[in-house]
Formats: sequence, structure tokens, C-alpha cells
Amino acid sequence: MTSAQTAASGTPRPVIRHADDVSAIVNAGPQGGGHANIIVALALGGVFLDAYDLTTLSYGIGDVQKHFGLTTSATGMVAAAMSAGTIVGSIAGGWLTDRIGRYAVFMADMICFVIAALVAGMAPTATILILARFAMGFGVGMDLPVAMAFLSEFSKLSGKGSKASRAAAWCPTWYAASSLCFFLVFALDAVVPTAHPDWLWRASLAFGALPALLIILVRNRYMSESPIWIARNGDLEKAAEILRASHGIDPVLQIEAPPIRPQPHGIAPLFRQPLLKRGILVSTISIVSAYSYAAIAFGAPSLLAGMLHLDRKQVLITSIILNLVFAFTGGLIGVRLARYVSSRKVNIVGYILQAVSIGTLAIVGTPHSTAGVIAVLGGFAGYLFGQGFGPGCQQMIYATLTYPTEIRGVGIGMNRLISGLGATMAMWALPSLYANFGTNLFWFILSAPLIGLTLHQVIRWDVFNYDPDGDDTLKGVLRPAARQDTSLQHSALFNQG
Repeated sequence: MTSAQTAASGTPRPVIRHADDVSAIVNAGPQGGGHANIIVALALGGVFLDAYDLTTLSYGIGDVQKHFGLTTSATGMVAAAMSAGTIVGSIAGGWLTDRIGRYAVFMADMICFVIAALVAGMAPTATILILARFAMGFGVGMDLPVAMAFLSEFSKLSGKGSKASRAAAWCPTWYAASSLCFFLVFALDAVVPTAHPDWLWRASLAFGALPALLIILVRNRYMSESPIWIARNGDLEKAAEILRASHGIDPVLQIEAPPIRPQPHGIAPLFRQPLLKRGILVSTISIVSAYSYAAIAFGAPSLLAGMLHLDRKQVLITSIILNLVFAFTGGLIGVRLARYVSSRKVNIVGYILQAVSIGTLAIVGTPHSTAGVIAVLGGFAGYLFGQGFGPGCQQMIYATLTYPTEIRGVGIGMNRLISGLGATMAMWALPSLYANFGTNLFWFILSAPLIGLTLHQVIRWDVFNYDPDGDDTLKGVLRPAARQDTSLQHSALFNQG
């Protein structure tokens, strides 16, 4: 919106005096004519890639094992390599996101996706495949902190299109990507020669490069740096320029004092109260969610084949139905609930449903009757539905809205590191656990929702309608010398007056 258009409409132009004014403008939402929603869509495209790449071998891991003649332990390494890469990428990506900005990191991880996907699809040895999967995981680890930062920093505070609902949107996006992966494998399975089963997993891995290439091609037209991050790094003029393009808003600059460019914070603020206590809850939500999801959702094709004696096509069809009908639907419900309902209450309900579902799987084990088959399918469906609106959605809402802009990247990165540890341990241990314990492994997985439920009773933190950038308590945590800086600014203004 131009100045002339603003004047003609009678809408007062917002004033920017300091970084908090930029946050307030974003919290109010765009006025029209901008492309903030496209930036949000591109950020979700990054999440789509993350999910697709993590899902690709959930079906083809058996073919990989046969193709390279791998042991059970080596197969676990192939499965876990991507999660291991996520651990490293989360810390690097989170730190870089806060240090050099959102845009540069986002584009770097898109390039990483393209290269790693193509190398994985053509891997001549298991070692190359493990390294390529690790690189893909590194890209995923880099992407999630920056994608969630974009979702928060280009969204308003409440209502439709709020920060919480946009953060929650990562979950249905994730399941849509998982479903697409299964659809692709299903289609390829019909045309790939039976003499070359490796073509199936190779093609599905390499396909992951295509969405990343599309995002790279449109970056120059729509993508931009976060106005909130730019403002909090001292460039209010650039922040105003971004708001004109992204939000259709033409603010007036009335800078009271030269902005003080903050020093890099690193991870130190994460260990100061109240962020330390809140971070314990956020991290626990993520690690138990990643542990149970990796074991059940990633392991679903193998578990369904073993427990229900399904063939390849039946496993694919069942996986697609579970993802679309239950996980994806649960995610969409989670997005809507995020606008109006306490995140804590929604998460608790999700944990309860998951505990009942996993308990059912543990009790029934391998079914020997129609009722048993229904109970097993109900257990998988109930878990995925609960994950969709509960921990799956809420873990990223909590991680995104607990931390202010200055440390949002490193906060989410630390969160994803812990989550990656849980997923890596689960995917590495799953083949051995299932081989040794059979369906009794569900008793181990049951601990995940029970731990989440317990901690929610101990730490009652909720992020519903909460804006960490407007929390004065956190400003003191981030800048222990903030009062001194503020006093100096006020003194300078007084002297100038």
C-alpha cells in the first residue's frame, strides 16, 4: 500500500520508533496487497520437504537392506542417519538463523536438500547412502528453526492466521508430505521392474530434490528477511521496507534514538529462568513425541506387515489411509484448535488418546481374530489422530512461541536437537527391539505419552495467545544490561532536548 493509497483510505499510518513497534505491526496482521502469506506458504514448503525426506525410507528400508546385504545394526544406521544429521543441523541452523538471518539459512538448506537427495538416490554403497541421508538430515535440522521463525514472524498474534495456528500448520503439512511419499512409492511400485527393486527407493529419494528446486526458483520474487529480526538487529528502515512489500503497510519512521545492535546471545539465555523451566517442558514434549512417532509412524510399514501379515501393496494402502484419514485430519483439527483453545489442554487430551492407543497395541500384540485386527488398526489410527492435533501440533507451537525473536532460532534448534536424539534412538533401536521383543516393544513406547502427561502436571506453562517479544521479563533475560542501556538512551535524549 502506497502513502497515497493510505491517505485516500483514511487509515492512519503506523509509526515505528523502535523494534517493538515492528512486532506490534506484524501482530496486527497485513492490510492487504502484500505477500506475507506467500512467504508463509514457502516456509511450509520447507517443512513439507523435511517430512518427505524423513518418510522416504520408512517403506523401502527392507529393500535397502537386501540390496546392500546389511546386518540389522547397519540397517538401523541407514534409518537413523537422517535423524542424526538433524541433530547437528538443528544446532548449526538455529545459531545461524539468529546470527545471520532467516533468509540466508533458508536458501542454504534448500540447496542442501537438492544435492543430498540426488546423491542419496544414486548412492553406489551403503556408506554413501548413510552420508547422503546424514546430509539430508542436516538440511532438515537447519530448515525447521528458520521455517518456524518465518511462520511466527510473518503472522499476526491471534485469530485466523495467528502465530499459533501457522505453527500448528506444520503438522498437517508433514502428514500431507508423508502421504505423498506413500502415493509416489505406490505409483512407482506398479512400474518398477521386479528385477530392480532398488529403483523404487532410489527414485523416491531423488524426487525430494524437485520441491526444493521449485522453492529456489521463486525465492527472488517473494522471499525476504524477517522484519522483526531485522528490526531487533538495529535496521528499522529495512524493516519498514519489508513491511511495505509483505504486509501492504507503509509505516512512518520516527526513530527516537539510534537502535543499539544487540550482541549475539548464543544459548546462554535458554538456561536462565523463566526460560529454563519452560524449556524443560518444551524439550520433553518434543523428545517423547519424536521417540513415539519414530517408533510407530516410521516403523508402521514394518510393524503392519509383521503384525497383520500384509503384502507390499496392502501395507502401502493401509499407510496412506492412516496418514490421510487420521494423522492429516487430526493435524487440520489442531490448526483450528490452536486459534481458540489452550495449547496445554489440547496436548493433554492428545497424550491421553495416545496412551490408550499404544496400550491397546501392547495388549493385543499380534492379532489372531478379526476383533484383534480391528483393535490393532484402531491403535495405530488413534495414536496418529492424537499426534495430529496433540503433541504433533503442540510441540512446534510451544517451541516457536516460547522463545523471543533474538533466540527463536537457537531455541527451536536446541528443541529439535533433543527431538532428533529421541528419533535417532528410536529408529536405531526399533529393528533390534522388534526382533527381540516383538510386539512387547509397545510397552516401551507407552512411556512416551505418560511422561508427557506427568510433566504437564508439574510445569503448567501455556503459550496460548502469548507473544514472547512483548514479555518484559524475557527482555531482562536476554539483555541483563538492558536497564543500563535504556538509561543511557534516555539520558542521551534528555541531553539532546
